[in-house]
Amino acid sequence: MIAFSNVSKQHGSQILFLNASFQVNPGEKVGLVGPNGAGKSTIFRLVAGEEGPDKGGIEVPKKLTIGWFKQDVGDWKGRSVLAETMSAAGEVSRLAAELARLEPLLEQWEAPDFDKVLERYGEVQERFSDLGGYSLEARAAEILAGLGLRQDQMTADVGELSGGWKMRVALAKILLSKPDVMLLDEPTNYLDIESILWLEDFLRGFAGTVIMTCHDKDVMNRVVGRILEIDGGEILSYSGNYDFYEEQRALQAEQREAAYQRQQAMMAKEIRFIERFKGQPSKSSAVQSRAKKLDKIDKLAEPKRRVERTFKFRDCKRSGNEVIKVKGVRKAYGSKVIHDDLELMVRRGERWAVMGANGAGKTTLLKMMAQVSTPDAGEVELGASVDMAYFAQHQMEQLDGSRTIMQELEAFAPAANIGTLRNLAGAFQFTGDDVDKPISVLSGGEKARLAMAKIMYRAPNLMILDEPTNHLDIETKNSLMKALSKYEGTLVFVSHDRAFLRGQANMVLELGGEEGPRVYPGSYDEYVTVTGRSAPGMRAQE
Repeated sequence: MIAFSNVSKQHGSQILFLNASFQVNPGEKVGLVGPNGAGKSTIFRLVAGEEGPDKGGIEVPKKLTIGWFKQDVGDWKGRSVLAETMSAAGEVSRLAAELARLEPLLEQWEAPDFDKVLERYGEVQERFSDLGGYSLEARAAEILAGLGLRQDQMTADVGELSGGWKMRVALAKILLSKPDVMLLDEPTNYLDIESILWLEDFLRGFAGTVIMTCHDKDVMNRVVGRILEIDGGEILSYSGNYDFYEEQRALQAEQREAAYQRQQAMMAKEIRFIERFKGQPSKSSAVQSRAKKLDKIDKLAEPKRRVERTFKFRDCKRSGNEVIKVKGVRKAYGSKVIHDDLELMVRRGERWAVMGANGAGKTTLLKMMAQVSTPDAGEVELGASVDMAYFAQHQMEQLDGSRTIMQELEAFAPAANIGTLRNLAGAFQFTGDDVDKPISVLSGGEKARLAMAKIMYRAPNLMILDEPTNHLDIETKNSLMKALSKYEGTLVFVSHDRAFLRGQANMVLELGGEEGPRVYPGSYDEYVTVTGRSAPGMRAQE
């Protein structure tokens, strides 16, 4: 269906692909992986026809319909969320608009062209019905609900939505349009765990082709059956899900390393022999034979070794045993009560995962714990000797865009020496000239890493984290999880990433249930076992 044949592509001085070839067949679900800047978005642009290759050929059938979900949305306004979503339904949407135009004309039965109008209306109505047009609104509403939008949001003006909610609408438009091929660029970034689980089911049942990038390993494992990796100009194919890809990649790396080391040892042995006996006439024949042998060897290139970035939270001072006391807290927005008489005690060393469906008050609770919001009644107290750090998505936007990365770190920690700050930046993948990049040009993931670097330097004994892995690639996420596993302080967090939940939680707080807030001591996996569901609001698994 889609075929790349010996494709080469270069941006400036950077070679993205060199004689790369691969094929994506109808109905395949493909994960696209590679480091930042490797060319994943370029693959999407090449498939969509927005760019062409420098060399080689790309075959995409002309009649193929492509839906591309990008990390940006238009300036939508003036239509309801439901109407905006339905506008993406291609021919069905156009037919619906024509029906709406023709319906008032049916009342003008004395008009000279009434018979033509009636005939055209019948044709359009038949085609509209054949394409499932009369169920379009219901399907649009079902998709929007699956992505977490409430009924009142669906009927509101799309222009009133925040950027994150508009991203959900943009995704809904792609899903509703049922293209032959979906190009999905990080579709889970703005979704909660319930919506992610719904999306997984939708994509698994989708009959068309999916090519996606995603920083959520669980999604990749549950949706894709093949991985395309961009690696140093090559595009390598691995059959299987993301876990299988990681296993195969590690095995191949071990094999390449072993073969290289064996050849290096053999060559070193031959060189030692030549150096030792090259001055002895009796050995000249053997020396020449071995020298010729060395010249003819097809020397293996030294394998590329992926350097794993690690970071470590500095030792934090010990807090008191009672870290956060939530006493009789009530919080409401207008007539909507979010929390009512909420009681909690977070103790030293605990790691609380706060879970709940949309509107359950997860972020509201974290804000009150972080002392950036006050309850309407009751109180939230921090315990003795607690030094708290709070990470939230909006804080990334508070970074000073006029500064470089290094200037931001220097302003944050003026007493630290340059070497310490460079090491800190390097731990979060800002190496070499990267530290001189203006914050204004950083991606969401880069801003998240910088904000997390500042928290790590502070060495707090309480961290309150609201979606800390949003925008982080899988490798950085893994490094963060390893660092947090050795963190000795107390952790309260919200996350839609199941790998993060599994790795960090030893207490689970579920908000928004019919029985009120419930605490489940134990890990996320234990919570799933006890409740029979992966997230609040989901049906118990059979």
